[in-house]
This record gives sequence, C-alpha cells and structure tokens, in this order.
Amino acid sequence: MTTLYGIKNCDTIKKARKWLEQHNIPFTFHDYRTDGLDTAWLAERIDELGIEALVNKRGTTYRQLGEAQKVAIENQNKQETLELLIAMPAMIKRPLLRYQDKSYLGFKADQYASLFNAN
Repeated sequence: MTTLYGIKNCDTIKKARKWLEQHNIPFTFHDYRTDGLDTAWLAERIDELGIEALVNKRGTTYRQLGEAQKVAIENQNKQETLELLIAMPAMIKRPLLRYQDKSYLGFKADQYASLFNAN
C-alpha cells in the first residue's frame, strides 16, 4: 500500500498526487489536518528520517516558533520536536510518501519514476 501524507492545499502535494494519478499508481492520501497524526507513527518517522530531514525550517510555521522551540529542534530533542510536530503538522516536510515500508520526503518526478519504475 502506498500512502501520501501531507496537507491537501499544499502545491507540492497537489503535484505529487497528480503524478501518482497520471501513472495509475494506487495510493491513499492522509491529510495531517483532517485525519490527524498518530504520535507513535510520527516517532517512528523521526527515528527513520531524522529530525533535520523531517522538519521544514523554511516554512512560516517554523519561522514563527519561539527561540526555545527552535533550540529544541536544533538540539535534536526528539520528545519536544514530536510534540511540536503533532501540534503544528504544517512543519513536517511534504509530501511524505510511504511505499514498501520506507518513507520518502519531497516530490521530484524523477525520484517517483525511479521508485515506481514508471515513465
């Protein structure tokens, strides 16, 4: 099963969804805002991908954090980062694609084509 995680109004999510649909790749879409986030699942993604990769530091949500919150993320404090991402899922880099029990961040058509052996 392939699952695409993100926020439905994100432009990059729209591009990834369109690519998957155009290549007839069955997937489910999990919207962090409407479907929620499971703490254990997100903790596994932190362990798998790392805080540095998972946190979108270029977004507005991150830039609006207090200094103590940013320091917690910079210091790789897993518990505090987990709590922040649960409370503010817009800080998670998108899209997050789960395919064959692995996670992939971001969308690049070439990467997806290679992953799914599609042209």
